[in-house]
Amino acid sequence: MNAPWVKSSFSFANGNCVEVAELPGGWIGIRDSRDPGGPVLRFTRAGWAAFLGGARRGEPETSTPVAAAL
Repeated sequence: MNAPWVKSSFSFANGNCVEVAELPGGWIGIRDSRDPGGPVLRFTRAGWAAFLGGARRGEPETSTPVAAAL
């Protein structure tokens, strides 16, 4: 994926990092920064918003799939 990836502000110095990017077609991509060539989870904008909202509440939404691996 040739997108500008942004590392999470919650990243730790030990390398356990998550990166996020806006992908073509309006998708949101998530990947492990230690494996930039590895799998990418692809979310719709609505799915990403639902995931973040649930994570902030400590209850990620699991009733509907919100991501697909690329």
